[in-house]
Order: sequence, then C-alpha cells, then structure tokens
Amino acid sequence: MQVDLNVDLGEGCAFDEPLLAQVSSANIACGWHAGDALTMHRVVGWALANGVAIGAHPSFPDRNNFGRSKMTLPPEEVFAGMLYQIGALAAMVRAQGGWLTHVKPHGALYNQAARDAQLAETIVAAIRAFDSDLAVYGLAGGELIAAAKAVGMRAVEEVFADRGYNADGSLVKRGTPGALIENEETVLAQTLTMVREGRVRAIDGTWVRIHAQTVCLHGDGPHALEFAQRIRGYLTAEGIRISAPV
Repeated sequence: MQVDLNVDLGEGCAFDEPLLAQVSSANIACGWHAGDALTMHRVVGWALANGVAIGAHPSFPDRNNFGRSKMTLPPEEVFAGMLYQIGALAAMVRAQGGWLTHVKPHGALYNQAARDAQLAETIVAAIRAFDSDLAVYGLAGGELIAAAKAVGMRAVEEVFADRGYNADGSLVKRGTPGALIENEETVLAQTLTMVREGRVRAIDGTWVRIHAQTVCLHGDGPHALEFAQRIRGYLTAEGIRISAPV
C-alpha cells in the first residue's frame, strides 16, 4: 500500500525547505493568494533538490484574504487566470531542469470546485489546455475529480489529516465547530483509517466512504514540521509507502 503526502508551500510560512524532506508532492503558490516570483523560484529549487513532485497551487485573485473569499467569476476569467498562474510556475520549474506534474487549486477556488460542476469543468479545461498530462488534485469524491475523469485526465483524490468531514464527504467549514482536529492522536488515527480502510467518521458519527490517494499536510502553524515528521513516520511504521502518484 502507498499514499502521497502533499503540502502547500510558498505561502510565507517558516518551514518550506525542511518540510520538503517529509513529503512526496508540493503545491507551490503562484502569487495570487500568496508568494511571488522569487519565492516560487526558491521553493522550486528546494523541491527539485529533494526529489519532490511539483504542482501549481493557483487561486482566485484574492491576495488580501489569502484566497479564502468565495468568488463568482465568468468562466473565461477563471480559465485565463488558471493559465496565467500555471504558466508562471511551469516556467520556474522548466528553467531549473524539472517538470510540472500536477495542479491543485487553493482555498475558495478548491472548495467551490468540489461542489460546482461548471467551475470544476472550467478549471479542468484550463489545465488540459496547458498540458493534458498534468494530474488534477481535488477533494476526494468532489466535482473537480469527476470533471477530470470525464475528459480522461489523471485525477488524484485528496483527503485531509486534520480536518473534520460532513456526512456527504465535504469538509466542515472553517470557523465552525469540528472544522479542525487539534488532537494529534486523533489526526493520526483518522489518517490511517482513511488510507487503509477507505473511510472517515463524519462529525455526526456516521462513516463515509472515501478514496485517499493523497493526504494534505498543512505547512503553517508552529508545529507543522514536527507533525509532518510524525505522520510520515507513523504511516511508514504501518507499512505504507510514501510516494507521489505521478
């Protein structure tokens, strides 16, 4: 059994470089919610040095709110924005002798695409127009995954180690009770259950089927590095190999 560990980087947190020793995939901010050209260039270099798969982490144009504000934009604007951000990161990767492997939307763009089929289709169309070999990372069971599969693109279903789930498989909204799991032992147990058993216990107590191909580890917070080290060690000790899916 194997699973991918991914982390969102280039967002101004302190542990970008050491975190890359603990994961198999990195999603690098493309400047619209966080990061800038120099940060992108540096993080790409660190990722290549660690043999980590590199993905673009595009967002809505919402730097003031870290890409977490809900937006309703015309499809052509979403399409152009995706190309703009993916292209910028791809240039950084190519210039350093690597290649882009995947795209994972950020924040509100990610969450809305998990529910909104039209938005999901627009995102996938942009990724496909740029490079049809790129994988699409999205919430397990969500519309973004369905849209990618519908056009024959590689879809990688993502689960979250430290987030609560609703009975429909969606994430509990940030800022509401149960959204974040703070007990480390609970996080480890939830992750192992998702990966090994393909299910997660929702906040209402019901069990939800879930396909865990990649686990998101958050790169922010004072204990991000220690937690990444522990979850990697825990999964490895359980006989689960950590490897990028692409």
